[in-house]
Amino acid sequence: MALSARNQLNGTVETVTLGDIMAHVVVNVGGQQVESVITRTSAESMNLKKGDSVRAVIKSTEVMIQKD
Repeated sequence: MALSARNQLNGTVETVTLGDIMAHVVVNVGGQQVESVITRTSAESMNLKKGDSVRAVIKSTEVMIQKD
């Protein structure tokens, strides 16, 4: 599948928490957590579960950078 989003991070699902309408998905990407909220229907149709290899695709007009 071709996507215009260039920020694609491979990771592993740590948790999937299903709500009535939405699902909270936490993905481990290189030791860092990326969190996403998607529809419950999408999570169920993808059969997302802990340990799955996934790709977090980030399409945003703003990304903040911090340097300590």
